[in-house]
Amino acid sequence: MPAEQLGFDGMPERLYACTPSRLNTWQDCPRRYRMTYLDRPAPPKGPPWAHNSLGASVHNALAAWWRLPLPERTPEAAGTLLIRGWLTEGYRDDEQSAAWRERARVMIEDYASGLDPADEPLGVERTVAAKTARIAVQGRIDRLDTRDGELVVVDYKTGRRTPTPDDARGSLALAIYAVAASRVLRRPCRTVELHHLPTGTVAAWDHTAESLDRHIQRAEEIAGEASAADDAYRTRLRPSVPRQRQGEGAAVDHAPYDEAFPPRPGPLCSWCDYNRHCPEGREAAPRKDAWASLAAEEETR
Repeated sequence: MPAEQLGFDGMPERLYACTPSRLNTWQDCPRRYRMTYLDRPAPPKGPPWAHNSLGASVHNALAAWWRLPLPERTPEAAGTLLIRGWLTEGYRDDEQSAAWRERARVMIEDYASGLDPADEPLGVERTVAAKTARIAVQGRIDRLDTRDGELVVVDYKTGRRTPTPDDARGSLALAIYAVAASRVLRRPCRTVELHHLPTGTVAAWDHTAESLDRHIQRAEEIAGEASAADDAYRTRLRPSVPRQRQGEGAAVDHAPYDEAFPPRPGPLCSWCDYNRHCPEGREAAPRKDAWASLAAEEETR
């Protein structure tokens, strides 16, 4: 066992178990991290977001499309799967939901028309995991391709903003997926791609061993901060908070935790599930309507 995994008296140190989402949540806002992963019961979230329903509907349909028998993998089948599995939560009303269902159907059929149905992915919604000296990380890849003997990580995007190669290069999640896929399947994995279905854009980046190592080091640094805060929460902070403040429906008292889990208010607070429980977040950016992201896109068309 590597020396850096040994703790007191040569005993192995506990690895920090995480996902890329958990790491990114800590980096974005430690208070939101605490409410998401540590507070039990967790504070009630706001209503579901329509843009999340849209994204999940598209992801689910594409995953199901690849599971069809080869002769059935037509663009029209992708649209049918989208309609059958359409998620309606978060939309302003039935009219808006129906309009976006039709847009999504066209979008996914256009995307499927550019795919080779016989080019079987190595994995669809494939879970991969890896351990380093400090973390045990796992995540789920939208699609894992093989090209010229190497693995390629494919991530679907349905948002308004068109991703760039810099987005692919800087994505901690994609880099972790590449490292984990390479270790699990024992094949090289350097290329990561963001497939933007609304525009058909593919934003790709070819990592080097050094750039992947930098991402893993970054993940370990984030995990070190989050792990220390987790330990403080369990051993020092949580036991000191009066029990009545922890009950379902009680106001969230942030003061005992803010030294270890400070808020990071900013424009993104409008989209936080816990906005109503965070005074700093509400002041920085009042919560948007659940359908606001899609309504803004409608206005630009």
